[in-house]
Amino acid sequence: MESNAVLLESKSSPINLLNEMHQLRLLGHLCDVTVSVEYQGVRAEFVAHKAVLAATSKFFKEVFLNEKGMDGPRTNVFLNEVQVADFASFLEFVYTAKVEVEEDRVQRMLEIAEKLKCLDLSETCFQLKKQMLESVLLELQNFSESQNSEEESATQPSVLLESKAAAVAEADQADCPLDPPDSPVDRLSNGMSPEMPATKSKEK
Repeated sequence: MESNAVLLESKSSPINLLNEMHQLRLLGHLCDVTVSVEYQGVRAEFVAHKAVLAATSKFFKEVFLNEKGMDGPRTNVFLNEVQVADFASFLEFVYTAKVEVEEDRVQRMLEIAEKLKCLDLSETCFQLKKQMLESVLLELQNFSESQNSEEESATQPSVLLESKAAAVAEADQADCPLDPPDSPVDRLSNGMSPEMPATKSKEK
Protein backbone atom coordinates (compact mmCIF):
# COMPACT_ATOMS: atom_id res chain seq x y z
CA MET A 1 0.00 0.00 0.00
CA GLU A 2 1.38 3.39 -1.07
CA SER A 3 1.64 6.08 1.56
CA ASN A 4 0.53 9.67 0.89
CA ALA A 5 3.22 12.19 -0.07
CA VAL A 6 4.02 14.88 2.46
CA LEU A 7 5.74 18.20 1.95
CA LEU A 8 8.92 18.96 3.81
CA GLU A 9 9.43 22.72 3.64
CA SER A 10 11.76 24.90 5.64
CA LYS A 11 10.77 28.51 6.25
CA SER A 12 14.21 29.39 7.55
CA SER A 13 16.30 27.74 4.84
CA PRO A 14 16.25 30.66 2.33
CA ILE A 15 17.28 33.09 5.07
CA ASN A 16 19.97 30.75 6.34
CA LEU A 17 21.28 30.25 2.81
CA LEU A 18 21.51 34.00 2.24
CA ASN A 19 23.19 34.55 5.60
CA GLU A 20 25.74 31.82 4.91
CA MET A 21 26.53 33.14 1.43
CA HIS A 22 26.89 36.63 2.89
CA GLN A 23 29.37 35.38 5.49
CA LEU A 24 31.35 33.51 2.81
CA ARG A 25 31.56 36.72 0.75
CA LEU A 26 32.67 38.84 3.69
CA LEU A 27 35.41 36.30 4.49
CA GLY A 28 36.37 35.99 0.81
CA HIS A 29 35.70 32.23 0.74
CA LEU A 30 34.73 30.48 -2.52
CA CYS A 31 34.44 33.83 -4.31
CA ASP A 32 34.90 33.43 -8.06
CA VAL A 33 34.38 36.97 -9.37
CA THR A 34 35.95 40.35 -8.70
CA VAL A 35 33.90 43.43 -9.60
CA SER A 36 35.96 46.58 -10.12
CA VAL A 37 33.93 49.77 -9.72
CA GLU A 38 35.18 53.21 -10.70
CA TYR A 39 33.42 56.57 -10.53
CA GLN A 40 35.09 60.00 -10.90
CA GLY A 41 38.51 58.68 -9.93
CA VAL A 42 37.25 56.67 -6.95
CA ARG A 43 37.88 52.96 -7.46
CA ALA A 44 37.21 49.85 -5.40
CA GLU A 45 37.14 46.08 -5.89
CA PHE A 46 34.51 43.70 -4.54
CA VAL A 47 34.70 39.92 -4.43
CA ALA A 48 31.50 37.92 -4.81
CA HIS A 49 30.01 34.65 -6.07
CA LYS A 50 28.94 34.32 -9.69
CA ALA A 51 25.93 32.19 -8.76
CA VAL A 52 24.54 34.84 -6.39
CA LEU A 53 25.12 37.71 -8.81
CA ALA A 54 23.70 35.74 -11.75
CA ALA A 55 20.62 34.75 -9.74
CA THR A 56 19.86 38.32 -8.70
CA SER A 57 21.05 40.38 -11.69
CA LYS A 58 20.28 39.73 -15.35
CA PHE A 59 23.24 41.94 -16.24
CA PHE A 60 25.69 39.66 -14.43
CA LYS A 61 23.89 36.56 -15.67
CA GLU A 62 24.43 37.66 -19.28
CA VAL A 63 28.07 38.52 -18.59
CA PHE A 64 28.84 35.16 -16.97
CA LEU A 65 26.92 33.05 -19.49
CA ASN A 66 28.56 34.83 -22.43
CA GLU A 67 32.15 34.73 -21.19
CA LYS A 68 34.28 32.60 -23.52
CA GLY A 69 37.33 31.93 -21.44
CA MET A 70 38.28 32.24 -17.82
CA ASP A 71 40.91 34.84 -16.96
CA GLY A 72 42.06 32.60 -14.17
CA PRO A 73 40.56 31.25 -11.00
CA ARG A 74 38.48 34.42 -10.68
CA THR A 75 36.55 36.39 -13.32
CA ASN A 76 37.01 40.17 -13.44
CA VAL A 77 34.12 42.51 -14.27
CA PHE A 78 34.59 46.25 -14.71
CA LEU A 79 31.79 48.73 -13.98
CA ASN A 80 32.06 52.41 -14.88
CA GLU A 81 29.72 55.22 -13.80
CA VAL A 82 28.67 53.33 -10.66
CA GLN A 83 29.51 54.88 -7.32
CA VAL A 84 31.45 52.70 -4.89
CA ALA A 85 28.98 53.23 -2.02
CA ASP A 86 26.05 52.35 -4.29
CA PHE A 87 27.60 49.10 -5.48
CA ALA A 88 28.47 48.15 -1.89
CA SER A 89 24.81 48.69 -0.98
CA PHE A 90 23.74 46.68 -4.04
CA LEU A 91 25.91 43.75 -2.96
CA GLU A 92 24.57 43.89 0.58
CA PHE A 93 21.01 43.85 -0.77
CA VAL A 94 21.50 40.85 -3.08
CA TYR A 95 23.17 38.87 -0.30
CA THR A 96 20.79 39.83 2.53
CA ALA A 97 17.59 41.07 0.79
CA LYS A 98 17.85 44.33 2.74
CA VAL A 99 20.06 47.40 2.97
CA GLU A 100 19.87 50.72 4.80
CA VAL A 101 20.51 53.84 2.72
CA GLU A 102 19.88 57.57 3.08
CA GLU A 103 16.63 58.88 1.60
CA ASP A 104 18.45 60.92 -1.05
CA ARG A 105 20.21 57.75 -2.28
CA VAL A 106 17.01 55.83 -3.04
CA GLN A 107 16.86 57.26 -6.56
CA ARG A 108 20.50 56.28 -7.17
CA MET A 109 19.79 52.76 -5.90
CA LEU A 110 16.87 52.55 -8.31
CA GLU A 111 19.18 53.62 -11.15
CA ILE A 112 21.81 51.00 -10.28
CA ALA A 113 19.06 48.38 -10.01
CA GLU A 114 17.92 49.25 -13.53
CA LYS A 115 21.50 49.35 -14.84
CA LEU A 116 22.29 45.92 -13.39
CA LYS A 117 18.78 44.58 -14.15
CA CYS A 118 18.07 43.58 -10.57
CA LEU A 119 14.28 43.26 -10.42
CA ASP A 120 14.02 42.73 -6.65
CA LEU A 121 15.99 45.90 -5.83
CA SER A 122 14.13 47.87 -8.49
CA GLU A 123 10.72 46.91 -7.06
CA THR A 124 11.89 47.61 -3.50
CA CYS A 125 13.15 51.08 -4.44
CA PHE A 126 9.98 51.82 -6.40
CA GLN A 127 7.74 50.84 -3.46
CA LEU A 128 9.83 52.91 -1.05
CA LYS A 129 9.71 55.95 -3.34
CA LYS A 130 5.94 55.54 -3.59
CA GLN A 131 5.63 55.46 0.23
CA MET A 132 7.88 58.53 0.54
CA LEU A 133 5.80 60.41 -2.04
CA GLU A 134 2.56 59.46 -0.30
CA SER A 135 3.89 60.67 3.06
CA VAL A 136 5.00 63.98 1.50
CA LEU A 137 1.58 64.43 -0.13
CA LEU A 138 -0.11 63.66 3.20
CA GLU A 139 2.05 66.24 4.97
CA LEU A 140 1.21 68.83 2.29
CA GLN A 141 -2.50 68.05 2.61
CA ASN A 142 -2.37 68.40 6.41
CA PHE A 143 -0.42 71.65 6.07
CA SER A 144 -2.94 72.99 3.54
CA GLU A 145 -5.88 72.08 5.78
CA SER A 146 -4.26 73.76 8.80
CA GLN A 147 -3.59 76.90 6.72
CA ASN A 148 -7.22 76.99 5.54
CA SER A 149 -8.54 76.63 9.08
CA GLU A 150 -6.22 79.42 10.27
CA GLU A 151 -7.39 81.70 7.45
CA GLU A 152 -11.04 80.98 8.22
CA SER A 153 -10.56 81.73 11.92
CA ALA A 154 -8.71 84.95 11.01
CA THR A 155 -11.44 86.19 8.63
CA GLN A 156 -14.37 85.50 10.95
CA PRO A 157 -13.49 88.21 13.54
CA SER A 158 -13.06 90.83 10.79
CA VAL A 159 -16.47 89.95 9.36
CA LEU A 160 -17.99 90.34 12.83
CA LEU A 161 -16.23 93.66 13.30
CA GLU A 162 -17.49 94.89 9.94
CA SER A 163 -21.09 93.89 10.75
CA LYS A 164 -20.81 95.55 14.19
CA ALA A 165 -19.47 98.73 12.61
CA ALA A 166 -22.33 98.76 10.11
CA ALA A 167 -24.87 98.28 12.92
CA VAL A 168 -23.33 101.14 14.94
CA ALA A 169 -23.37 103.42 11.89
CA GLU A 170 -27.05 102.64 11.24
CA ALA A 171 -27.90 103.33 14.88
CA ASP A 172 -26.05 106.66 14.77
CA GLN A 173 -27.92 107.70 11.64
CA ALA A 174 -31.28 106.81 13.21
CA ASP A 175 -30.57 108.69 16.45
CA CYS A 176 -28.92 111.73 14.87
CA PRO A 177 -30.56 113.27 11.81
CA LEU A 178 -28.23 114.51 9.12
CA ASP A 179 -28.93 118.21 9.74
CA PRO A 180 -29.87 118.93 13.34
CA PRO A 181 -31.86 122.17 13.80
CA ASP A 182 -29.17 123.80 15.92
CA SER A 183 -26.43 123.03 13.45
CA PRO A 184 -24.24 125.83 12.06
CA VAL A 185 -25.83 125.26 8.65
CA ASP A 186 -29.28 126.19 10.00
CA ARG A 187 -27.87 129.25 11.71
CA LEU A 188 -26.27 130.44 8.51
CA SER A 189 -29.50 129.92 6.60
CA ASN A 190 -31.31 132.07 9.17
CA GLY A 191 -28.82 134.85 8.55
CA MET A 192 -26.92 134.44 11.75
CA SER A 193 -23.23 133.91 12.09
CA PRO A 194 -22.09 130.78 13.84
CA GLU A 195 -20.39 132.84 16.53
CA MET A 196 -23.61 134.52 17.69
CA PRO A 197 -25.19 132.86 20.68
CA ALA A 198 -28.75 131.64 20.45
CA THR A 199 -29.96 134.08 23.15
CA LYS A 200 -29.19 137.13 20.99
CA SER A 201 -31.37 135.82 18.18
CA LYS A 202 -34.27 135.54 20.61
CA GLU A 203 -33.73 139.16 21.78
CA LYS A 204 -33.85 140.42 18.18
